[in-house]
Amino acid sequence: MDWDIALKEFITLWVVIDPIGTIPVFLAVTAGLSVAQQRSIAVKSTLIAGLILLFFIVGGQVLMEGLNIHLESFQIAGGIILFLFATTMIFGDGKPASEQKQFDGNISHLAVFPLAIPSLASPGAMLSVVMLTDNHRYSIEQQAVTAGIMVTVMLCTAALLLLANPIQRVIGTAGASIISRVMGLILASVAVDNILHALNTYFQLGL
Repeated sequence: MDWDIALKEFITLWVVIDPIGTIPVFLAVTAGLSVAQQRSIAVKSTLIAGLILLFFIVGGQVLMEGLNIHLESFQIAGGIILFLFATTMIFGDGKPASEQKQFDGNISHLAVFPLAIPSLASPGAMLSVVMLTDNHRYSIEQQAVTAGIMVTVMLCTAALLLLANPIQRVIGTAGASIISRVMGLILASVAVDNILHALNTYFQLGL
């Protein structure tokens, strides 16, 4: 795989998974827990999110084709959803505020909700990994590289969550909100690019 393509995929997955924006959510829902408990939740949440995204890499397109949905249709729909998701990151409350509201106080499943889903393995992330591993456009080797890039992003996410307390002291909640909005702008550009590519392929425009 070309390094430029690999870098683009890394940036795309980094934006939709949004590890930095997850830090305030992690700190909010693990407040009052011991350091050992926080570390356990950080590792479990990234592992669960990684497995969910890996499932969509392996079986997402098979499921889609089983429903007789054209990839171009999925790309356009996914691009629109990604764009709307990006606008909520730019104009909404911001990822930290919106997802902290979903915490119900139950410590037993913090690793699953709201950290693994929907903070890390968000709908945008699920759509992205399916589009980045299109069986008709990418070889098995290329898809394996994409899976490796996703795993790399999740490892970086785990490391950031383990270092969440010192990072929060440096950037603050406002800093995380600003970063989330910048990531949203990048994601909106990626979404538009996906839509244009699907239209080009479907109508055979040759652009």
